[in-house]
Amino acid sequence: MIQHYGNLGIFLILLTEMVGVPFPAETTLTVSGFEWSQGVLHLVPLFLAAILGNIAGSSIAYGIGRFLGRPVILALGKYVGISAQKLDRAESRFQRSERWIVLLGKFIAGVRVLVPYLAGINKMNFAVFSVFNAASAMLWVLFFVTVGRYLGVTWTRYHHVLNHTVLLIVLCLLLVAIVWALVGWRRRRNR
Repeated sequence: MIQHYGNLGIFLILLTEMVGVPFPAETTLTVSGFEWSQGVLHLVPLFLAAILGNIAGSSIAYGIGRFLGRPVILALGKYVGISAQKLDRAESRFQRSERWIVLLGKFIAGVRVLVPYLAGINKMNFAVFSVFNAASAMLWVLFFVTVGRYLGVTWTRYHHVLNHTVLLIVLCLLLVAIVWALVGWRRRRNR
């Protein structure tokens, strides 16, 4: 979508992800940063598309939470593991520190999608929600796009070296994972 639609694709991915469609938003932003490092995308339109897509999606989710409320979240949430008990716990935590959760929740994948719904259900002031949500979106987008940019710069410098060692690195990581799994299995078995 990024290569075909560019900034519009980024906007749509981030908007739909915030409404609840499972798109890999962090990966999208990181790949966008990589594309920026390669000169395919430009900084200002990329940031605007990503931030506005996230804000628009969060605002829609807030509206759904506020006007349609808890029954809709529970009806749709059952498909992604949201039960009444989980929603109760989330609401309780949200009510204690709603501003901090809105600000920092974007950095946690499953929480990011739930936060605007909780803000709407709990009737958080929309202006306050919007300010903290926009600040959060800016920080979140800046972080992941910057990571992608520096991965792109590093890839450009070192890809010729990595191409020769990628297979060896993957095999070593696979071996470590197998050994770790076997040790864990053996410990559980011996208990």
